[in-house]
Amino acid sequence: MSVPSLIDRNPQHSPSPPDDSNRPEMRDSLASEHSEHDRACEWSEIVRIAFVAVAAVAVWFRLWEPFPHISVIGIAATLIGGYPIFKEAFENIAERKMTMELSMTIALLSALAIGEFFTALVITGFVLAAEVLEGLTVGRGRRAIQSLLDFLPRTVAVRRNGEVQEIASADVQVGDMVIVKPGGRIPVDGVVIGGRSFVEQAAITGEAMPVEKTQGDLVYAGTVNQSGALEIGAQKLGRDTTFGKIIEAVERAEKSRAPIQKTADRLAGYLVYFALGAAILTFIITHNVRSTISVVIVAGACGIAAGTPLAILGAIGRAAHQGAIVKGGLYLEALATVDTVLLDKTGTLTFGTPQIREVISANGFTERQIIGAASIAERKSEHPLAKAVIGRATELAIPLADPDEFIYTPGKGVRVIYRGEEILVGSHALLTQHAMTNVPINGNGTDGASEVYVARGGQLLGSIRIADVLRPEARSAVAAMREMRLKTVLLSGDSQGVTSSVGRDLGVDEAVGELLPEQKAKWVSDLRGKNRKVAMVGDGINDAPALVGANVGIAMGSGTDVARESADVILIGSDLSKLVETLRVARRCRGIIMQNFVGTLIVDCVGVGMAAFGFLNPLLAAFIHVTSELAFIINSTRLLPRGVESGR
Repeated sequence: MSVPSLIDRNPQHSPSPPDDSNRPEMRDSLASEHSEHDRACEWSEIVRIAFVAVAAVAVWFRLWEPFPHISVIGIAATLIGGYPIFKEAFENIAERKMTMELSMTIALLSALAIGEFFTALVITGFVLAAEVLEGLTVGRGRRAIQSLLDFLPRTVAVRRNGEVQEIASADVQVGDMVIVKPGGRIPVDGVVIGGRSFVEQAAITGEAMPVEKTQGDLVYAGTVNQSGALEIGAQKLGRDTTFGKIIEAVERAEKSRAPIQKTADRLAGYLVYFALGAAILTFIITHNVRSTISVVIVAGACGIAAGTPLAILGAIGRAAHQGAIVKGGLYLEALATVDTVLLDKTGTLTFGTPQIREVISANGFTERQIIGAASIAERKSEHPLAKAVIGRATELAIPLADPDEFIYTPGKGVRVIYRGEEILVGSHALLTQHAMTNVPINGNGTDGASEVYVARGGQLLGSIRIADVLRPEARSAVAAMREMRLKTVLLSGDSQGVTSSVGRDLGVDEAVGELLPEQKAKWVSDLRGKNRKVAMVGDGINDAPALVGANVGIAMGSGTDVARESADVILIGSDLSKLVETLRVARRCRGIIMQNFVGTLIVDCVGVGMAAFGFLNPLLAAFIHVTSELAFIINSTRLLPRGVESGR
């Protein structure tokens, strides 16, 4: 049977989505076109079904039969009512494709040939009614996109030249100050410049509770401002926003063909060959035309061909609603088979914002003296640890001074000259390199903290212990992945001591430190060489080679543009719990598709067998065909986002 355009079996015939379809005027046009097209199709199909039903009644009561053995009404009504079936069957013949429409056409023409006019009309009516029900069911997938499009406001208040103006959302520019009143939807991705409020962002991140937003916080297009007014600096517009990426993900899902979907199409074709072969064998053995026709009719492989892309679409839509953008059905299927998850540390499992845990004094120097010297050295440094030092100096109200000379040694630390005095801030190796041999080692990295030594004028002042902060959901996410029998491996460029400590805290299976980007990529390739299905989770430029090399690359939403472009899945809001939910959705999608596979095989084999031995007449065979197909399609709709089902 045919499937509505949302999940076209032949995706090259699907038109590409317009780039500006998220603009209000385009959105209205698309909504109007879809609505008018759906109404026109629905009414024409209802009229066609009614016509076939009336004709069936006329044939049953023999209202007008000018010829003794030929029903003019039966033949005409079958040909007219079954036109959509016949049309698609002939198109499939031209494309050399074996589909259910072709087998149904053979069955209908055979029924007419042996004088089963009423049976042919009833089968036609069953098939047309199933088309309508199928269209209504699959139409929920189309509403998934439309419900997202309806999230954006049509007009936006912006502050320009000191005045607040109301403009069309399509005219907003990057850098505009957007004003969002309480109860309004946020139209852009940006940063809060002024105001304080709570924002309901379940549609984007999946968070059930509203999140407080103050100056400096990120907000997303499509979310709802609940209380106070917010002034937002626009950073991303239209399809560049997180909201726009979700729409693109769902649109891409319509056109993507995962390997399992191609398998479904092939299996549907094989089952048709099986049904036709069984029909020929039945006729040779029994010479019973009715049994032969019943064998052809009962095959219900359509449920696979329609149910598989619908399940994929629903799964990608659900993942998007829960806070993860999957870039296509191919990657969704790969996620379902993943058995190993590689996790970057900094920015993925941690916030990437190191904090000072402890300041250890040497030779009686105070914390203020140690931090003061370190802040001079780190003033010009871009290292993440430098931010922690500068932050503590600000807390202690220590004036920040620029050094006269600045030398950075990668992997070791910083050497500066300030007012003729040398200051060293870095690793134990840095101090040893500069002839400071009596520096104690305080167990660097044993508890996940990095030891930063501070020396001034050739004398050790002390050390600063700095550690990154784990994301609050990291432990539970890793635990959930292990419960799913996934092997978890922590990969980091940090020292082995720090990496091992973080790995113990998280409970990963393995923790490997001191890795360069190419070494992370080698880990991926080595595991894939052992037939492991690998997902790599990262956030930085250094993770890009590993993300590309993995079966599935997963990037944190707060990561670099390079990481997000290299990845196949993007976690909105960088919440690792969203990764767990996405893995579960992918597995559930695969499970539903396999249920449809197995169910179809059972129905077809049992049905064909019963029909061949005369236990099914053509009418009962048609009923089994239609109901089994709808059952498999409805099974696939279980993955559609709940917000779509409820019409939210």
